Amino acid sequence: MFDFDTGTRMLILFGILLVIRVPVAFSLGLSSLFAMWQMGFGLDLVGDLLASGITKFSLLAIPFFILAGILMGTAGMADRMIRFFRVLMGSLPGGMGLVGVVVSLFWGAVSGSGPASVAAIGPMVIRGMEEDGYPKAFAAAMVCTGAALSIVIPPSIGLVIYGVIAEVSIGDLFIAAILPGVVMGALMLAALPFVRVQRAANKSSKLAELAPMPYGEFAFPKRVWLSFRDAIWGLMTPVVILGGIYTGIFTPTEAAVVAVVYALFVGFFVYRSLTISTLFDALTDAAASSAVVMLVVTFASLFGWVVTVDDVVGRYSEGLLALSDSQWTIMLVMAVILLIAGMFMDAVTIMFISLPIFLPVVRALEWDPVWFGVFLMINLAIGLFTPPVGINLFVAANVAKLSLEKIAVAAVPFLITSTLGLAIIALWPELTTYLLVWMK
Repeated sequence: MFDFDTGTRMLILFGILLVIRVPVAFSLGLSSLFAMWQMGFGLDLVGDLLASGITKFSLLAIPFFILAGILMGTAGMADRMIRFFRVLMGSLPGGMGLVGVVVSLFWGAVSGSGPASVAAIGPMVIRGMEEDGYPKAFAAAMVCTGAALSIVIPPSIGLVIYGVIAEVSIGDLFIAAILPGVVMGALMLAALPFVRVQRAANKSSKLAELAPMPYGEFAFPKRVWLSFRDAIWGLMTPVVILGGIYTGIFTPTEAAVVAVVYALFVGFFVYRSLTISTLFDALTDAAASSAVVMLVVTFASLFGWVVTVDDVVGRYSEGLLALSDSQWTIMLVMAVILLIAGMFMDAVTIMFISLPIFLPVVRALEWDPVWFGVFLMINLAIGLFTPPVGINLFVAANVAKLSLEKIAVAAVPFLITSTLGLAIIALWPELTTYLLVWMK
């Protein structure tokens, strides 16, 4: 179907470099340089292409959102939110399972990074669920799933990058992702009763050793109030960030800066948990994480330029359209490609490689690019915890001190419910446009 041209050879070389464990950014760069050499372009062009690919105002949101998430975790916002939700829901059926789902979704609106969310809230949620009688592997798998939705629920770094590549309003993408994110979270809850039934037949001795409920010496209403008072600054974070974007007070890029200032204010003057030393550590961690992401973005832009110049986009998108006359078949092929790619690569790399090919197809089929952005994010989120190599699984295995195999098996129920959620978003795209229409 396709000629074995320079662009195709570049894709093959990129895959080989990944297999031999060359870092993703360098795999992109080396394969792009190889293709440029094959096409006769001089290396003097590389500097200009790298600079033009990275100097985009919207991309400034990435390092600032990363820094904001790290600062909020360091300041203790996650701890206080977990404590509040545990007081509020701890006595309900499902207990810490409900708390874990809610906190994972809520923290996703702050962090924007799946692996970072697993590392930030995983130890606390897993420990709490284990104390409530849940199997440790199941708790770790649930955190994997909830944290993966971090790239769906706004403010999402993935949606920022998609908006830049697809030239779609990032604010519209954030609004469109809210209801699908809630649907995916609700489906996560569907897996909890089955595990509760299993453990009901074989109660763990840990049920008799529950960690004391926060503010346990007070009546329930006062416990809720005290925990809410402690957590209010963290709970207000999405309201401040998303409310400012939706009301037009600031742009998504400016919202990232506001999030950093907000985290600094809360950490230094409200909770007083930030110090110069912890601030320096947070800046160091954020710089390292941002450098990795931005390095991938930089070399991915070079990769994308080669794909465009060699008309890989035209040939492969035409080939994709020629697969079938059915839009559902083409959508299914895209979903499978994204799910498989999400198991091996980060979302940023996948978008820079796949979107130049997919977006012409989206336009040809007259699909809503905002809906497709949400559909894409959910695909990539599922890839993060798809066995055997989803990256969230590796992070959770390290956090929970369990084998990857145990967590992968425990993740299967969440994989099933998340795939069902993906099908719902595909069948009813109105879920992504409802709030957009209502707000306009």
